[in-house]
Amino acid sequence: MNSQPLYQIDGRYLYYTFIAGAQRILQNQIEINKINVFPVNDKDTGTNLASTVRSIMENIQPDRSFTVTAEVIAEAALVGARGNSGVIFAQFFYGLSLETDDKHVLTFDEFAETVKKSVRYIYQAVANPVEGTMLTVMSDWADFLYSRKGIVTDFKQVFLESLVILKKSLLETKEKLKILKQLNLVDAGAKGFVVFIEGIIDLIRSRDIRNLIIEAPQIVTLIHSEETDNEHIEFRYCTEALIKNVKENQDTVQAVLKRYGDSAVVAGAAKTTRIHVHTNLPADLFNELKEFGTITSQKVDDMVRQNEVVKNRKWKIALVTDSTCDLPQEVLDHYQIHVVPLNLNFGENHYLDKVTITPDLFYDLLDSSSTFPRTSQINERDFTNLYSHLASHYDAVVSIHLTSQFSGTLQNSKNAADRIAREFNKPVHVFDSKNLSGALGLIVLRTAEAIENGASLNEILVSVDEWIHKAKVFVSVKTLKYMVKGGRVSKPKGFISGLLNIKPIVSMDEKGKSILIGKTFSQSSNISLVIKKIEAMQSEHKIWKYIVLHAHNMPGANEYTRQMVQLTGFEPLAVVDISPVIGMNAGIGATAISIMLT
Repeated sequence: MNSQPLYQIDGRYLYYTFIAGAQRILQNQIEINKINVFPVNDKDTGTNLASTVRSIMENIQPDRSFTVTAEVIAEAALVGARGNSGVIFAQFFYGLSLETDDKHVLTFDEFAETVKKSVRYIYQAVANPVEGTMLTVMSDWADFLYSRKGIVTDFKQVFLESLVILKKSLLETKEKLKILKQLNLVDAGAKGFVVFIEGIIDLIRSRDIRNLIIEAPQIVTLIHSEETDNEHIEFRYCTEALIKNVKENQDTVQAVLKRYGDSAVVAGAAKTTRIHVHTNLPADLFNELKEFGTITSQKVDDMVRQNEVVKNRKWKIALVTDSTCDLPQEVLDHYQIHVVPLNLNFGENHYLDKVTITPDLFYDLLDSSSTFPRTSQINERDFTNLYSHLASHYDAVVSIHLTSQFSGTLQNSKNAADRIAREFNKPVHVFDSKNLSGALGLIVLRTAEAIENGASLNEILVSVDEWIHKAKVFVSVKTLKYMVKGGRVSKPKGFISGLLNIKPIVSMDEKGKSILIGKTFSQSSNISLVIKKIEAMQSEHKIWKYIVLHAHNMPGANEYTRQMVQLTGFEPLAVVDISPVIGMNAGIGATAISIMLT
């Protein structure tokens, strides 16, 4: 152990102590997950803290100035925070950055003063602060540091002494929260903070940053624990966002979050605000929040589906798709299908397809907004987090996505699948459906039924390739206005088509590219033309199932349904709104039919 006292710390020392604490969280995330029962028994506090600190580690560099380093840590924390505990953790560093004067180095007295003042920021961030949690332990630690101010000047001495206070405060969480006392557990978030400080103390003891630098790039494996209790989840979605340039004060934002659910946290300030809440209505919430500022990023975790994976998975093979898969929610729920949303942007405001923006809200914005929406692929990290979670509980994962011709989502999914397959030594298979919307939905449904019926993984892999070629979608476009806005059709062609009242019919070829298969001058003629094509197909192959889709055009959908029932003799699997990321180009009024041949 290094016996030299430590009288002051600069920005570089702050950076390395953060890395040391963060690495300790990464090493202990599984243990922290196991004890996570409050506020929701979803066993992910360790995962969320690990994801938060990893995001910070990847986005900061040391600076000689303590103030500058504190500011970059705080900014990275607010951007990368995940989960209730992650947002609280980020808010602590935000307070630290605000309460630090412009200084290159801090003495212990100055540091203790700063930490003490930082605690009030975390209490302000939480809508309903609960004692016996991470908040209490952070507060107790800050009080102890402050009590040594003016008495001790050596950081090392005080940090070593503070470990006793931290462990005592952590143990007392059992007595302060009823559920913790019943289960004889300490609070998971509080445990995470104690682990973080323990990592810092070890570095202060040794002052050896060489091993720290070598270990820093290690990969985080997001593993969830098998040990969980049955619990009713009142609010399904763990919802987070980063909002820039917020016009309302923190109390107003908190009040809105509380109306939509519980576990509300508002961290940061007007320039950069991080929000967290558990809610059943993420789309309605973000429709309201968009008036407060610019929503630059969002994350929504389905806690019901997460809970099913841990305690109530029906089968040994997990099934994943993306939000362009148009299936009813009850079907997705029955088969426990995991849906990863694509990103959708209206100007600077960011949304998650079908999760934080519903078809109704989307089409209202599509008509009223001066900005045409843009989509972006699902990033590799989202798939990595999901596949690692699934691989820790299932024997295999099958993931089926929209055509690679339209998005880089498939490649990101494959990259994540390869990584997780190596780490967990479990198969993760990714398919290009060469399709989208209802056709993708039928491929996914057929795969789900095969899993339910006990087909082997090899049987499923062979069959998916066959089903991909048997799925068809036909989209009848009512107006080319939206394709012109989106740049898929030139303005001159759009103008001429508008004058002639041309209604194109679009489908997908064998490679997953969109193709024009016909055009008429009315919607009824389009429907008749599509029905004739399906009738010709049916003469060679029976129709297994079909889905009718529309973009705010129920009359058109009803006409499709009527003619399809007459043709096939059975009702559609569903009549659903086309996914917003598909509907943005097809446009309001579009109708579609998706079929799967036997």
